[in-house]
Amino acid sequence: MTMSALETFEKMLAQGRDSAMLRYALGNEYLKLGRLEEAAEHLQAAVGQDAHYSAAWKLLGRALAEQGRLAEALATYRQGIAAAEARGDIQAAREMGVFARRIEKQLSGQA
Repeated sequence: MTMSALETFEKMLAQGRDSAMLRYALGNEYLKLGRLEEAAEHLQAAVGQDAHYSAAWKLLGRALAEQGRLAEALATYRQGIAAAEARGDIQAAREMGVFARRIEKQLSGQA
């Protein structure tokens, strides 16, 4: 029986092999499973370890948005856009800009 990616990544983390990339991978796997709080937790750790990790910012925003935590997701996307632009990661900045505008529309509709 082979281990799932999630089990492999959890084992690596338990062995003390913590890194932004590992946390991103864990967050991504939890997101795929719909385990949004756990996904957000690992993605938060990823950006905590590497504030310029634009892919982690993007997934963190998504995990928060899918939980209905729209204001937090919007703030996350804005931080992610700044991080992506600082790295020259224009595509990621654009994508997060689209997601941020959608949330802004949702939030303004709630007001």
